[in-house]
Amino acid sequence: MHDLVIRGATVVDGLGHDPVKADVAVDKGRIAAIGDIKGEARETVDAQGLTLMPGIIDIHTHYDAQVTWDRTLSPSPSLGVTTAVIGNCGFGIVPSPPKLRDLIMRNLAVVEGMDLDALRQGIDWQFQSFAEYQDMVRRRGPYMNLAVLVGHSAVRTAVMGEESGTRKEPTAAELAEMKRLVREAMDLGAIGLGASYSPNHSGWGGIPMPSTISDISEFEALVEAMGGPGRGVVEIASGTVPVETIAGIAGRHGRRIFMTTGLSFYNEQFPERGLGMFEAAAAAQKRGQEVYLQFTCQPLSFDFTLAAAYPFYSHPAFDPIKAYDRDQLKAVFRDQSWREQFRDNLRNPKPGTIFQGNWDRVIVAAPAKAEHGGLANRSIAEIVSGGNRDPLDAFLDLGLEENLDTGFIGRFLNAVDAGVEPLVKHQAGVIALSDAGAHLVYLCDAGFGLYFLGHWVRERGAFDIVEGVRRLTSHQAGLYGIPDRGKIAVGAHADLMLFDPTTVAVSPARRVNDLPGGGPRTLRDPVGVHGVFVNGVRVHDGKDYATHAKGPGVLLDKFLPAGPTALQAAAN
Repeated sequence: MHDLVIRGATVVDGLGHDPVKADVAVDKGRIAAIGDIKGEARETVDAQGLTLMPGIIDIHTHYDAQVTWDRTLSPSPSLGVTTAVIGNCGFGIVPSPPKLRDLIMRNLAVVEGMDLDALRQGIDWQFQSFAEYQDMVRRRGPYMNLAVLVGHSAVRTAVMGEESGTRKEPTAAELAEMKRLVREAMDLGAIGLGASYSPNHSGWGGIPMPSTISDISEFEALVEAMGGPGRGVVEIASGTVPVETIAGIAGRHGRRIFMTTGLSFYNEQFPERGLGMFEAAAAAQKRGQEVYLQFTCQPLSFDFTLAAAYPFYSHPAFDPIKAYDRDQLKAVFRDQSWREQFRDNLRNPKPGTIFQGNWDRVIVAAPAKAEHGGLANRSIAEIVSGGNRDPLDAFLDLGLEENLDTGFIGRFLNAVDAGVEPLVKHQAGVIALSDAGAHLVYLCDAGFGLYFLGHWVRERGAFDIVEGVRRLTSHQAGLYGIPDRGKIAVGAHADLMLFDPTTVAVSPARRVNDLPGGGPRTLRDPVGVHGVFVNGVRVHDGKDYATHAKGPGVLLDKFLPAGPTALQAAAN
């Protein structure tokens, strides 16, 4: 008797083969048979009219803190994700010397838009070292499989303490200790290294996140410390660092490096820039330098208020005020000299900044006062058109009139499908950047896979279902060296999503207050999903989470070499 049989589904295996109608049997967490399966099972699922695919692999999440209080890792499992990589951009929470824990939380609250009170109340510090963190994850039993990146900023903070975000050069002893911590994490089963050089990544009080102020040679030293060629992957929020610089590091150390940067997104103001980055990465790959661009398949819409105007944080005018409370911010926003400083930033934007003065892309989504209802769904540029009022003044004055509670949406990047399609289809890219677990107050992009299947596969036809599923599953598994996942094949782990391809999508955003201490977050719900299974165990039925005292997910700590052999293994 099998543990589980899913009967009559159209099976899309994630490997690029044609769909087949078949039963799929699962025993002890792995796929035991595919075909016409006779006999009974402990659990049977009728999948007639539905499609079965491997679970989505999300390689860019920030669940490092949330896993300590929420084993479901909501909302990703509900949205079809069965394996996630945490520790991206180098902003993990280990190593975590007790005296530095509040600094770690304060920085996360700003750089990843997390509720500080929720972090302080929610994180259960049962760990200090990387090994202890891994043990905690194993004990908790998450609802997804997790792989952990060791973080550049995390180890810099642990070694250099309060000076990690202000002192560029470590001592020789400090650099040696950082390298030791990276090497130790790799020996323990880290999937790789995360880092950031993004100008948008600042922590508490506007102080840069530690890795962003370091010389690129420090990053390369940590890449070398990971071990020999092919040992682990590297993810870097690269900011304005050129593809060629990252490619050189990849080539020198035999490492596969994944770049994340807003410069690669489609931007109407610079329509050729994104494609140029993809072409540069493709050229590097031809030279044997394995560089890929992590790319979001969704429009980047930033939901914000002036109480936390994070899309503007990369502008120097915001550096000293990012951690200000509401009253302090109101005083600053009224100050004409500060307004002129911000105006000057917009006239001379730094490369890599998200907002560059395009006020037609800043929309009033939710006026806080009834008398301003007529402004809803209008852009700031539209509101000031035909008059002499400066849009920046109109924007700030509206926010001040409404106690900084006006809801705005910034539609800055990836807003035009025709411009995005060549990028989302480019072979030098990999679908990622959900940022799940972060920016909870403002947005929820955790449903990127359902959006991809609904929008890019069904609605636009940019991919057929076979290639669309592959780009969400075995593609990631192969590139990251994750064995036996991202595919439906006998012997593979039974990470599966059952869905209706005619309706699959992700819902509009909704707000809840369910973080530790009642903090707010934004959620989106699955549409057309009928079941999500992790290691053969149902974790979500499309409507609700299953109840498990310990989730079926595992900590992943053994990986294939992150080179061509990984891609070959995934296809076998």
